[in-house]
Amino acid sequence: MSTLSKEQKRIAIIGGGPGGLTLALLLQQNGMEPVIYERELLDMNNKRGGSLDIHEESGQMALKEAGLYEKFQEIARYEGEDFRLLDKDGKSFIEEITAPDEKGERPEIDRGVLCDLLLNALDTSCIKYGYKLEKAVSLENGMTQLHFENGFVDTVHGLVGADGSFSRVRPSLTNNDIEYTGLTFFELNILNVAENHPDLFEFNRRGKVFALGDNKGILAQLNGDGRIKVYASLKVEKDWPEKNGISTDKPLEAKAKLLELFNDWDEELTKYIHYAEDSIIQRRIYMLPINFKWKRNPGVTLIGDAAHVMSPFAGEGVNLAMFDALNLALAIIRNNDFASAIEEYEEKMYDYSSEKAQESHDNLELSFSDDAAAKLADLMNSFYEQYNTDLENR
Repeated sequence: MSTLSKEQKRIAIIGGGPGGLTLALLLQQNGMEPVIYERELLDMNNKRGGSLDIHEESGQMALKEAGLYEKFQEIARYEGEDFRLLDKDGKSFIEEITAPDEKGERPEIDRGVLCDLLLNALDTSCIKYGYKLEKAVSLENGMTQLHFENGFVDTVHGLVGADGSFSRVRPSLTNNDIEYTGLTFFELNILNVAENHPDLFEFNRRGKVFALGDNKGILAQLNGDGRIKVYASLKVEKDWPEKNGISTDKPLEAKAKLLELFNDWDEELTKYIHYAEDSIIQRRIYMLPINFKWKRNPGVTLIGDAAHVMSPFAGEGVNLAMFDALNLALAIIRNNDFASAIEEYEEKMYDYSSEKAQESHDNLELSFSDDAAAKLADLMNSFYEQYNTDLENR
């Protein structure tokens, strides 16, 4: 066990999402007592995001290290790996159907269910809810002073920003900020789709549907609670929704506007908008620069979206957050001081996150280009061919 744990140096984690929870759990399991400061008044993970595919080489590795892999297998939806790729006219380019007894490498789990798995293994007394970080100030002795909006001040030996795209920790390390990718999602929900809309349930099947065309997309995924989350996706200027009267405060009008924008799309695809509940969430998609790095601070580091936010078009968000947590935890356990742990972790993280950021950027550009469905199908098929070739050569 490291000197860090023996001395019980204070490590604070800002943010109680999957990355922050994974890091805290791994540190606890190795005799340390981290504290998580979460801005929400209670756990809100079941309200954020939808179904997540957990990758064997990253997210699943973190769960194995935490001793949660078997429990994860029991609750994960291996049948949720179905994938359909279509163009705006409903022409199918890829149909991936997983057999009921088949277990693939990227099972699905809802974000809230994943976080409950982590929370149930964690001594949750370490989580302080209702603490929104105002600023982090580096002190001359190498420690960091945390100022919260509720007036509370804490001083810690190590600070980890796990607080997402709009991180309050990141400004203490860099002046670089996130950039708008040019893509805006409108998130819709179709509840209890199997009973309420069996036609769409049959069309969607048990996983994801990507429909692409005209620099737009309808992206849909079946969640474990029986809803389909839909992302009506537009390549537009950042202020385009406001200028064109699409307001989440007027969901019925916003839905009508979206239907106008997709009026020449296949009828089966526009059902994803027609059938949606009368609520809508607007999500602008942001990214940090590819190959983003910051000036090293021996007492502060970042994980997850705080470190390398990217578009969802590499499917890596939660996986990288959990993989970051794994690598940082192992570095802390191995090293005698937080500064050495940070150096080891950051050098490794920069390499793999930059590769995924490039992949995510390239996939976004391809997915919203001309003939996007055909191009994405060609790219995915080339990956399958390479994967099968690698298997044959083993």
